[in-house]
Amino acid sequence: MRLFSLLGALFALGGLGSGCAELRPGSISPLAASAPASKRQQLTVLYVADLHAQLRAHPELFWHGGKERIEEAGGFARVAAVIQRIRAERGGEVLVLDAGDTIQGSGAAALTEGRALMAPLNALGLDAAVPGNWEVVYGPEVLAQRARELKHPLVAANLRDAKSGERLFPPYFVKEVGGVKVAVVGFTDPDVPRRQPPGYSQGLRYDGPEELPALVREVREREGAQVVLLMTHVGLAKAVGLAAKVPGVDVHLSGDTHERTYAPIEQAGSWVVEPGAFGSFLGRLDLWVEEGRVVERRWELIELTASRFPEDPEVARLVETALAPHEAKLSAPVGHTGVTLARYAVVENPLDNVLADAIRAAGGTEIGLSNGFRFGTPLLPGPVREADLWNFFPIVNKLKTGKVSGRQLRAFWEQELENVFARDPEKRFGGWLPRPSGMTLRFRADAPKGKRLLALEVGGEPVEDERLYTVTACEREGDAPDMVCRIPGIQEPRVLDVDAHEAVRRFLAGKPRLHDALEGRAVGEDLPSVLRTQQVQ
Repeated sequence: MRLFSLLGALFALGGLGSGCAELRPGSISPLAASAPASKRQQLTVLYVADLHAQLRAHPELFWHGGKERIEEAGGFARVAAVIQRIRAERGGEVLVLDAGDTIQGSGAAALTEGRALMAPLNALGLDAAVPGNWEVVYGPEVLAQRARELKHPLVAANLRDAKSGERLFPPYFVKEVGGVKVAVVGFTDPDVPRRQPPGYSQGLRYDGPEELPALVREVREREGAQVVLLMTHVGLAKAVGLAAKVPGVDVHLSGDTHERTYAPIEQAGSWVVEPGAFGSFLGRLDLWVEEGRVVERRWELIELTASRFPEDPEVARLVETALAPHEAKLSAPVGHTGVTLARYAVVENPLDNVLADAIRAAGGTEIGLSNGFRFGTPLLPGPVREADLWNFFPIVNKLKTGKVSGRQLRAFWEQELENVFARDPEKRFGGWLPRPSGMTLRFRADAPKGKRLLALEVGGEPVEDERLYTVTACEREGDAPDMVCRIPGIQEPRVLDVDAHEAVRRFLAGKPRLHDALEGRAVGEDLPSVLRTQQVQ
C-alpha cells in the first residue's frame, strides 16, 4: 500500500481544511517582520480550469469531508457572480485566470465549434488563459479564430506552428495587480498529438518543458515580476513533477485532471493546486509580498453551490441566449435512468459501464471499450436527453470493430495501467482507465510496469494468449486503419455506420435496467473500492 500512504495527507478525501497559509522557505514570519505593514501588498488570484463548456448550473457530486452529497452547482452565471463578489471585496485588485479545456465538452459547444461560448466566456472578465488539450478538437484554424474572439489572451510557451516553428500564442502574460507585478507563464499538454485523435492537432507542434526555467528567469529579471505563476494544462501529477524542475515559481496553477485540491501540495518550496472542473469550483489564491518576494500564501477551493451563491443575472441572460438556438435539439429525450449515474472514479463507475455496454451491443462483439473520459456531471434519475450524450461523450466518433489476440489485450491493459498509475509522473498519460464491457480485470496499481495484471477474463473465462477476441471501440480521427482504442495491429478492422451517441440511443431504447453500483469490471486490489483521485504517491 505504499502507493497510497500519502493519499490522505495530499488530498482531503477524508477532511482536510480548505484554507491554508504557509511561508516560503527562508521567508520572514509576518509576526517577526520589522517592515511597516503598509509595505506589505496583497495579490488575489482567482482561477478555474476544465470548464468544459458547462454553461448552465448542474448537479455536482461533492465528497470533501468524508460524506458524499449531490447539490446544484456551477454555471457561468454563478462563476461570474463569485468573481464579481471577490473583486468588490478586493477593490477590483484581482487577477482572474483559466487553466484550459474551456470551449469543448457540451452539445452547444460541439454544434458551434465553441462559438456559443464566446459571449458568456468573455463576460467572466478573465485576464488570461492556457489552451487545454481539448481546445484543438475543432482543428487549429478554429482554435485561432476563437482566440481572436476572446477578450483575454491565450498563453502557451510550447505550442507552435509545425512548419514555421513560431509560437501560436505568447509564452507568458505580465500585469500589475494591487501594486504587485505578476507574471503568468503558460504551458499546455505536449502529449496532445498522441493523446487526442491525431487529426485534431495536425499542423501543430507541441514542445516539452525545457524552455520553462529560462522563461521564469526572463519574467523575473527582464520583466521585473515579483510573483511568478506557472499555469499548466498537463494534469496534477505532472504539475507536481514540474515543480521540482522549474525553480523560481511561487505557485503552479494546474489544470486537466479535474482534481480538487482543498489543500495545496508543497513541492520544492512551491505550491501546486488544481480547482476541480465544470465551473463547480473556484480557486482563490492570496499572496502577500514584501520587498519583492512572497512572504505568505493562502489557498481556498470554493465550492460554487447554488445554496451559497446566486447567479449573475446578466451572464445568465447571455447563457440562455447562447443556448436558445440549440434548446429543441439538445432537450430531446433519448431514454430514461432510474438511478443516479456518475463518472467520478478513476477505475470503474456506473456511467461508463452503461457506455461500454452500449458500445459492445452496437458492435455485436465479445468486448466493448469506452475511453477513460473524465467528462460529465452526475445524471440524476429521470429522462436522458441529447444534451446528456454530449456531456459524457463530447465527440461523435464512429464505432470500429476488429479481432485482437489475448496477448494484445494483456499488452493493452498493462500499458493503460502504466498510463494511469506510473510512478514517474512524466509517464502518466491521458485520462482515467478505459472502461470494459464483457471483460473483467484485476490488478495491483503499485506493481512495476508490465506486472500489474493479476487476472483478465472475457465472458467469465481466463483470456488465452493465442485466441482471437472480437472488440468494439471508437474510431479516432488520424489513427492507423489497424488500430482501435490504442490497440495496434488488430485483424479485420471495420468502421461501422453507428457512432457512440447512436449506440447509447439504441441501448436505452431497449429499456435496460441500469445500475448505480460497481460491478467489479476493473478492480485494483491495493486501491480503495472507489478511487476519486489520480494523484497518488
